[in-house]
Amino acid sequence: MSDEEVVEEESAPASMHLVADDISPIAGIGTLVFGKWDSTEVTCQDPGISPYINLRTVGTPHSGGRHANAWMGKAKLSVIERFINGLMRTGRNGGKKKYAAKAFEEALDVIHERTKENPLQIFVDAITHSAPMEEVTRIKFGAVSQPKAVDSAPSRRLDVAIRNLCKGSLASTFKSTRTLKDGIVSEIMKAKDGDVASFAVGKKEELHRIAASAR
Repeated sequence: MSDEEVVEEESAPASMHLVADDISPIAGIGTLVFGKWDSTEVTCQDPGISPYINLRTVGTPHSGGRHANAWMGKAKLSVIERFINGLMRTGRNGGKKKYAAKAFEEALDVIHERTKENPLQIFVDAITHSAPMEEVTRIKFGAVSQPKAVDSAPSRRLDVAIRNLCKGSLASTFKSTRTLKDGIVSEIMKAKDGDVASFAVGKKEELHRIAASAR
């Protein structure tokens, strides 16, 4: 092989990378969440749940339930889509995924206007502050049952955090003029700072108090 061929082989990958980097994402089908927010710059301060937070979302987070019946299929879903699915609980929002996704997208826009930061980072911070590290189970010794504090698995910590954030977002709209967008913004903005006024953070602190008394 001549020196000219070696030079061509070494320079080819670099030119390919330049072409790939110059391609800008298209809204809805590009590499950005909702065509707006870059998830590659988001970091998680909690090393326990950081490997389980999936932000590899392309465009609109809608997988069509292809992972529903797979073992641990939820790990392949983006936390964005898992949060949107959690908003569709039994009741007035049941089955309205387009409505839930639109409300969450508008909530991210409001959060960005208030903080001037990437709203996906704010959302991950809210999850981090809402994930409980301890829970309580019951151990039976003969006829006596007593509570026992146990550590939560990372996957369960993420499940509980997302579920409580969704519950808090929905609860703030009951008997109120708040829309779902307003409820999401309120819950996430409180949870990102670890404020106990947040439903999710309050539930975490309650679990920790019960676990401390059961040690």
